[in-house]
Amino acid sequence: MSSLPLRVLVLPTLVVAAVTICGCGTTTGTRTASGSLMGAAAGAAIGSLTAEAGAGALLGAGVGALGGYLYDQHLKGHLD
Repeated sequence: MSSLPLRVLVLPTLVVAAVTICGCGTTTGTRTASGSLMGAAAGAAIGSLTAEAGAGALLGAGVGALGGYLYDQHLKGHLD
């Protein structure tokens, strides 16, 4: 069984943790942007496992932005 190099596991984890800690936000724009950044980081990390990091980052950014926007609307009471 081959083992993944430590940098393959640690780097994406650190990026996601850093963006999560600093990117919560209080407005719709900042929550959408932080969701997009977190999604892009996660998408790139997952996509890099299949040699499609760019596509994964784009898809993750879109999903993250949507998630950040929906989270903001939920906090404002517009969504149940």
